[in-house]
Amino acid sequence: MGGVVSAYSGGLDPIDEAILRELAVDARASYADIGAVVSLSAPAVKRRVDRLRERGVVRGYTVLLDPAALGWATEAFIELFCQGSTSPATMRAAVERYPEVVAASTVTGDVDVVVQVRARDMRHLEQVVERLAAEPFVTRTRSTIVLSALVRRPDVPPPPA
Repeated sequence: MGGVVSAYSGGLDPIDEAILRELAVDARASYADIGAVVSLSAPAVKRRVDRLRERGVVRGYTVLLDPAALGWATEAFIELFCQGSTSPATMRAAVERYPEVVAASTVTGDVDVVVQVRARDMRHLEQVVERLAAEPFVTRTRSTIVLSALVRRPDVPPPPA
């Protein structure tokens, strides 16, 4: 099975992909528990995880938190329309200063940046939008408030077809 490489996953074989899916569900799972799922010994799983870390596929381990339980009850996507000559580095430097920013991406279309934010409430969200709109390179903003999250998945390879 070592020669089988998945076309959609950057050179990972199906066992590596299965290990990654297990780690995404529970990063604290033991190598033995993961091995039971993927039919490998604990030492074999450890060797594969070590290789995945060395290759930069696994960058670290983290905990999944409930934003609402932490007081971040409001979520929104804020679109930033920027002056034509604004570099992605300038945009990144600005938005990463905001603790409310969960993610930010440059995108295609008429908008330049989509920023995902979390806030305590609507007033806090309004303040974040006002601060983002005041950035010197932002010409206007457009906001979309999340009513409910339908699907959230960790970044893992899809299951085999």
